[in-house]
Amino acid sequence: MLSQSLPFIKLASFRSAPLTCEESVRPLDRLDTRRLEGKWALVAGSLSHPPFLERFKQRDSASINFASTTSDTSISYTRSIRLHGNCTYSSINITLEGSSFTFDGTDKSNLSAAYVHTSCRDCLLMRMDAESGKRVHFYLFSRRRQLDQEELEEFRAQVECLNMPPPAMMDPTKELCPDQ
Repeated sequence: MLSQSLPFIKLASFRSAPLTCEESVRPLDRLDTRRLEGKWALVAGSLSHPPFLERFKQRDSASINFASTTSDTSISYTRSIRLHGNCTYSSINITLEGSSFTFDGTDKSNLSAAYVHTSCRDCLLMRMDAESGKRVHFYLFSRRRQLDQEELEEFRAQVECLNMPPPAMMDPTKELCPDQ
C-alpha cells in the first residue's frame, strides 16, 4: 500500500504536490534537538494493537516536555498522562541517531523509533515499532492543542498509509497535566 498516491498534501503555503505513501511516512533526515525543547501536547495517535488503542482512547490528555540540552545525541523528556482526572509522569532518556532514537535502558532490538516527516510547522510526529514491527505506535504532537483540518487530514492519510486503525483524537478542551 505504500506505493499509492495520497490526495494533495500541502508541503508549504505556496505549493501543493502529490506525495506517495512512502514519501509521506519517511523519517526525517536529521532532527535538531534544540527544536524539541519545551512542551508538546498530544493531538492524536494510532496504535496497531487494538487493546492498546482502546486504552489510549481513555486518556483525557497527554504531553511530553523535553528538557533543554547541549547534546546532539542525548535528550530526556517527561511524559505526562491525564487519565480520569489523575496525572501520571515518567521520565525518559533517549539517544538520537539522525532522526531515529532508542530508549536508554531498553532492549534496542525489540523497539525502534523515529521522528517522521510532517508539513505541520509546529508538530512532532513520532513512530515507534515494537516487537520487530509487529506493533506500531504513531503519535502526533504539537505546540498547539488544536490543529487545522488540513494538518489532521495529512496525519490521517499517513496513518492509512501504515495500514493502521483510524487515529484517536485528543479533546483539546481537556486540561493538560501541570509541569512537574
